[in-house]
Amino acid sequence: MEKLKTIVVEDERLPRLSLLKKLEDYRHTLEVVDACDSYDSARESILRHRPDLLFLDIQLQGHDSIELLRELKETMQLPYIIFTTAYSERKYLLSAIKLGAVDYLLKPIDKVQLAHAIAKAAGRAQAEAPAPPPEGERISFRSVNGKIRVTAGDIAYFKAEGNYARMVTFGGEDLVLENLLSLEQRLPGHSFVRADRSTIVNVAKLYRLNSQQQTCTLQAEGGRVRQLKLSKSGIDLLMSVIQ
Repeated sequence: MEKLKTIVVEDERLPRLSLLKKLEDYRHTLEVVDACDSYDSARESILRHRPDLLFLDIQLQGHDSIELLRELKETMQLPYIIFTTAYSERKYLLSAIKLGAVDYLLKPIDKVQLAHAIAKAAGRAQAEAPAPPPEGERISFRSVNGKIRVTAGDIAYFKAEGNYARMVTFGGEDLVLENLLSLEQRLPGHSFVRADRSTIVNVAKLYRLNSQQQTCTLQAEGGRVRQLKLSKSGIDLLMSVIQ
């Protein structure tokens, strides 16, 4: 199993450093890609990195992190969550359960409980990992007039259109009867990235990113190209993906 891409969100410096130090013992299981100290920096980092696992403090400088998760849930599939908190009140535990949290750790974090929480997250990730489609296998999509079957390599990007999505291939385009969240959950994760709220891009076909003009050029085998306009944050996110 690949390492779980992990972000730590903790607004207090010493608890944050303490947890990062403890996580060094799990380098074979986790890849810590960022540590955030505020609501805004956490939101930006999570949207940019799309982590598999999130260590999340319940309270973030006057903000409730449950609010953060509800906001993120509108645009992406939530990662596995391990809440870290100094509070043991029932309302926080119930909120964690409702959001499907892997575990709920009280600070200061006990090493044994931390080990159990990480093992639970890794076990859940392994059990839920979808088998990647065989190379060249066609993927089915529902359209207004029936079904469309294309290979992942045929697809350039998806653009949201209300509750549906416009699928743009290197040969044409069709409206598919799925929203971006549904598509994101079943497309090969190693190839398709949610660049922003309204766009999923096939990063395996990225040819050029122009940060000044905020354009993304995708190229298929044979030289066929597609270009789309993205937000600055979308271009920056794709830049970080291909680095």
